[in-house]
Amino acid sequence: MEIREDDLTGKAIADLLREHLENMYEITPPESVHALDLEALRSPDITFWAAWEGNELLGCGALKELDPRSGEIKSMRTANIHRRKGVASKILEHIIQEAKRRGYDRLNLETGSFPEFAPARALYTRYGFEYRGPFADYIDDPNSVFMTKKL
Repeated sequence: MEIREDDLTGKAIADLLREHLENMYEITPPESVHALDLEALRSPDITFWAAWEGNELLGCGALKELDPRSGEIKSMRTANIHRRKGVASKILEHIIQEAKRRGYDRLNLETGSFPEFAPARALYTRYGFEYRGPFADYIDDPNSVFMTKKL
């Protein structure tokens, strides 16, 4: 598996992100969906990575700088056919290492509270993330779970 920064111009990435957004809107009420579309992910404060095996896209993840000392994990997604193969763990490890390299003190994230998000919450807990209240521009929402990791 190779994880590399991505410029968000490829068809495979666009397809995976479209699948991601469609899935979020299937599970979560629209007002509680915080997943970013392709254009929003092109923001200069976001770095986006894709995991590849040869020419096959396995998954993706992004790191948004909230301020010079903290970041937020965005757009974590594993392609359906590659779930349960450790792809998300590798991408998460990559993002955590990059956050440390940048000198961040804290890494935050928002994920869903529905049962479909239980595997994501379990992954983040395994990597030392703890539950917290809303951060940045988020508001308290029963459909969201907020987590943080001290680095």
